[in-house]
Amino acid sequence: MGGPGQTIRIRWADSLGAKREELVPLAWAFVYFFCLLCGYTILRPVRDEMAIEGGLKHLPWMMTATFLTMLAATPLFGWLSARCSRYRLLLTVYAFFITNLLAFYALMTSHLHPEWVARGFFVWLSVFNLFIVSVFWSFMADLFTPEQGARLFGVIAAGGSSGALLGPLFTTGLTFIFPIPVLMVASSMFLGICIGCVYRLERWGRTQTIHHRQQQGEPLRGSLLAGVRLTFSSPYLLGICGYLTVLTMTATFLYLEQTRMVSEHLDHPEARTRLFSTLDFVTNLLTWLTQIFITKRVISRFGLVAPLLFLPLVSLVGFVGIGVWPSLAVYVAFSVLRRVGEYALSKPAREVLFTVVSREEKYKAKNFIDTAISRGGDASTAWLVTAVKALGAMPTHIAWALVPLMGVWAWLATVLARQQKRRSASALSSTTGSSRSTV
Repeated sequence: MGGPGQTIRIRWADSLGAKREELVPLAWAFVYFFCLLCGYTILRPVRDEMAIEGGLKHLPWMMTATFLTMLAATPLFGWLSARCSRYRLLLTVYAFFITNLLAFYALMTSHLHPEWVARGFFVWLSVFNLFIVSVFWSFMADLFTPEQGARLFGVIAAGGSSGALLGPLFTTGLTFIFPIPVLMVASSMFLGICIGCVYRLERWGRTQTIHHRQQQGEPLRGSLLAGVRLTFSSPYLLGICGYLTVLTMTATFLYLEQTRMVSEHLDHPEARTRLFSTLDFVTNLLTWLTQIFITKRVISRFGLVAPLLFLPLVSLVGFVGIGVWPSLAVYVAFSVLRRVGEYALSKPAREVLFTVVSREEKYKAKNFIDTAISRGGDASTAWLVTAVKALGAMPTHIAWALVPLMGVWAWLATVLARQQKRRSASALSSTTGSSRSTV
């Protein structure tokens, strides 16, 4: 009969939807994502202000530069993943970004060409946030089985939301005491903690099934552009690309218009930065509450279809609202609600989609989809919005034009949920059959 400590662990496991032996890796994954997003959200309000200081007319160029950087980074990541073990790959990624942050600290304190440093920082952070989150979820999808992912990814995502909740508070507090460049050092410290979490999770991963132990320490092999090839040769991955493309297009339009309206309503950089920090805090608080109390229950009861459908349905209502009443309040409310749905529901569900693909697809194809496809959608949407506005279109016209696209988005959500369920069942039956044959 177990003692009080064992009873507490069992209760904790039950409340989180985890098994007792999963509590330790779940805790490390929670801390890992907490530190990762805390380090990022410390810097996010700075990026939004840099977008305005760099000139709104230059935003399409900055987004294009981000996309081109992603295109260059994708084959480099493929080259690294073909030659490094999973552990060394993750260490290399985080060490590289820590070095970048320290370099930005030096550049910002030197005050050389601040406008170009601001634009460079906007591009860098736009690459950084997608890259580190993509690599994180690739690691999680590799560590946990599809069945574990459905139960645990909502809790792990809540760790990120908790960190994202604290990040803007760090930004507000630190900027009252230190200049902005010090935020680079603070963010790098959180990335350093992530390295320790990777080490602990890697050790746990090596204690799992024989299949996993055989894969530890082995590079993924393959060519530089394996991620591109894998993506375009899989209808399942192309479906994920389609879902993400619509998400990115609609999010970019909202970002461009909200940023424009904020610049028109507020004149001072400090006031704009505080507004962006406040919006981040409210978004992250609502996301955290949703992930703690709703996400796991929704996925457990309805599967992936409900969380994947949430964004298309909310966006349908939101774009109709913009078409009828295009005020800053509507943009802000719509943007916050969308971001909550993205981080609390859609994102965890999309990561579960990758638990039923091969290891090479989890790292290479997923990285290509999460980075190049996403930022390609940003850049193309920015230029498209600029072009149609030059032809005389108003934001309300664009909003109404996006309404029918929400139906396509919803259809993709249902198809992907159905395919993931079928792949998961097939993998489970295959594993069961293999286990029986070895008895």
